[in-house]
Amino acid sequence: MKPFLFAALAALALSAASVSATAQAPSSSPTSSASRTSTEAENARIVTTFYDLAFNQHQPTEAARLYIGDRYIQHNPAVPNGAAAFYGYFEGFFRDNPQSRATIHRVIVDGDLVALHVHSQETPDDPGRAIVDIFRVENGKIVEHFDVIQTVPATTANGNTMFSG
Repeated sequence: MKPFLFAALAALALSAASVSATAQAPSSSPTSSASRTSTEAENARIVTTFYDLAFNQHQPTEAARLYIGDRYIQHNPAVPNGAAAFYGYFEGFFRDNPQSRATIHRVIVDGDLVALHVHSQETPDDPGRAIVDIFRVENGKIVEHFDVIQTVPATTANGNTMFSG
């Protein structure tokens, strides 16, 4: 194995180990992990409450009003910056998809960053999408968003689901 590839794999393994130490399955209180600081716990609460209000209660405008800061930097290449672009899109989406739901499977917190591992479905029969949403929280408000989205396949080569584990 080439030395640079080995070093990259070792760094990835160390990163994965440090991330898995802070990951937890969501519960009624996703901020209860003893390894989180009080700020990290509050950041996790802000993001998970925002997510539930926007994506399960279908109130994206209210979620943005309460939890998104005056400045909202968007890294999804198809979405403009700002809260208005977020709620403008999702108000229409939820009118067209009233059964849409998002199940949070994991909450990972590292300082001001909160990552959610989510199963998003438009209907109960929809295989859906596996999403990792990453939010940056500043002064109690969400100010930045990154995401990675993948369609859930009907079968997998390894027999594992995209959410078990």
